[in-house]
Amino acid sequence: MTLQNETTPLLRTSSGQQEDAPKGWFKRALRTVFHVENRILFAGFLITLSFSFTQVPLLYVFRLMECDIYYDTHPPYEGDGDRCSVNSISAGTATQFSILGMSTTLCGTINLFVTGWMSKKYGPRAAILVQTFVPAIRVLTQIIGVVAGRREGILIIQATQLITILGGPAGYILMANIITGELVEPTRRTAVFGQLQGTIMLGQGIGYLVGGMLGDIDLRAPFDTAFVFFLISAVYVQLALPYIDPASMTDGKKSDKGAIAAFLAPLKILIPQRLRLADGRIKKHYGVIFLCAGIFIGVLATGYAPLLIQMYATGNLGFSQADNGWLMSGFAMMRALFLISAFPKIISSGRRWMTPPSAPEGTNEQTDEAQLPTDPAEFDAPVGDQADEEPVKPPAHSKQGDRKEYLFDLVFLRWSLLVDGALTTLAAFATEKWHIYLATFLLPLGSGTAPAAKGVITDMCSGSQRADALNAVTLVENIARLATQGLFGFVFSTFSNLGIAYVTFFCNAAIAVLGMGVLLFSHFPPEGAQVIDQEKDEDGDEEQERTEA
Repeated sequence: MTLQNETTPLLRTSSGQQEDAPKGWFKRALRTVFHVENRILFAGFLITLSFSFTQVPLLYVFRLMECDIYYDTHPPYEGDGDRCSVNSISAGTATQFSILGMSTTLCGTINLFVTGWMSKKYGPRAAILVQTFVPAIRVLTQIIGVVAGRREGILIIQATQLITILGGPAGYILMANIITGELVEPTRRTAVFGQLQGTIMLGQGIGYLVGGMLGDIDLRAPFDTAFVFFLISAVYVQLALPYIDPASMTDGKKSDKGAIAAFLAPLKILIPQRLRLADGRIKKHYGVIFLCAGIFIGVLATGYAPLLIQMYATGNLGFSQADNGWLMSGFAMMRALFLISAFPKIISSGRRWMTPPSAPEGTNEQTDEAQLPTDPAEFDAPVGDQADEEPVKPPAHSKQGDRKEYLFDLVFLRWSLLVDGALTTLAAFATEKWHIYLATFLLPLGSGTAPAAKGVITDMCSGSQRADALNAVTLVENIARLATQGLFGFVFSTFSNLGIAYVTFFCNAAIAVLGMGVLLFSHFPPEGAQVIDQEKDEDGDEEQERTEA
C-alpha cells in the first residue's frame, strides 16, 4: 500500500494519457486551423478568386468582339502590328466596358436588398450559397457569349449582368461580413472584418494574374476555370460554414412588417436612433448618420484611386497593359498583407492604449474569488471529451457601458481616411515608373477604413440590427463607388485636357479630409444609454420597444 501525504496528487496521470498527449496536441492544432473564423476567411478568398478569373479577360473579349464587328464593315487590315489597334475599336471597347461596369454596380446594389431579405428568410449560409451558385450560371452564360462572338456575344454578356440581381459579388461580400458579425466575438469583430477584406484582396490579386495568363492560352479558359471554382466554392460553403438560425439574428422575435418593408429594412438604419438614457429620458442619436456620411465621402475620395493611378501611369509614364496588371496585382497583394497581418495588431494595440486595464482598490480579493471556478461545469474537460459543436448561436451583444473599449476603432477610422488621402497625394509627384510602384506599396497602409467602419457600426447599433447595419454600410459604399466613377472620371478628363492630370490626386486628398471632418461628428451613444428598437403591429396601435444593453 502506497503512503500518501498532503503533497501526494489525488489523481495520477496514467501512462495511457501521457501517450495520448501528442494526439491531443494534434487535435488542438486541427481545431485552430479549422476554427470558424478561418473557415469564413477561406470562403471569402475562394469565392473572390472565382469572381476574379474573368475580370481581366472580359476587357480583351470585348476588344476582340469590337474588332470583328469593325472589320465586318471595313476592308481587311494590312500592315504590321495589332490589327485591333484602331481608335474606333478602342472607343467601342471602352463604351461596352463602361456599360458593363455601370450595369454590374446597379444590379449589385439591387442584389444587396435581395440578399439581405434572403438572409433573414432562409439564413446567411443559404444566402451566401445562392450568391455563389448563381454566378456559376452567369459565367456559363458568358461562355455562350464568348463562343458566339461579335454583336451577339456582346449582347449576351451584357445581358448576363441581370443575373447579378440574384447573385453577385456585392451579395457574397455582404453575407461573409454578416456571418462574421454573427459568429465572431464582439472584441474581435473589427479585426476579423479587416482580415476578411484582406483575404478578398488576396483572392483578387491571384485571380487577376491567373485569369490573365489563362486568357493568353485560350480565350475560354478563364471562364471555364471560373465556372468550376464557383461549383467548388458552393460545395465548400455548404460543408464548411455553420448554419445560423435567422431567428437568432433578431433575438427570436418575428416582425409583422410586410415583405416590402422587410426588403427595405437596411434603409431604416440611416434614420436617427432613439436612445433611452441612464436617467430614463428618450433622446435621438445621430452617430450612425454621420458615420455613413463619412463613409460615403471617404469612398468617394479613395474609391477611384486604383483606376486613377492606372490611367495616370498609362498616360504620363508610358505604362503598358502588362505593367498595369503587375501594378494592380501588387496593390491588391499589399492591401491583403496589411489587412491580414498588421490591421488586427493595430486595432488590439490601440484598444489597449486607449483603455488600459485598471481595477478599483480593495477589489483584488473579490476578483480572485470570481476567477475561481465553483461549478463542475466550469472546469476544463479533457481534450478527448469535449464536444465538437458549432457556435451557431451568435454571441451576446456587448453592453453599451463596455463600448468605451471600441472608441479606438472610431479614432482609427477618422485618421485612416486622412492617411489614405495623404498617401494618395504622393502619386501626384511621380515622375518615374518606380515612383508609382512605391506609391502602390504605401497606399495600402490606409486600407483599414472599410473594416473599421463595419466594426464601428455594428457596435453603434443593437444586436438585432447588426445584419441591416452591415447591409446599409455596403449599400452606401456601392453608391459612393458609382458616384466616384462619374465625378472623378470627369475631373481627371478635365485636368488631363489642361495638362495637369496630377491635380486630381490633390482633389482626392481634399475630399478625404472633408470625410474625416464629417466623422468627427460621429460618436457612440452616451454611457449607460440603451438603443431602442421600435416595431409597430399591423394596426399601428401598439409600439413594442426592445432595449439591448
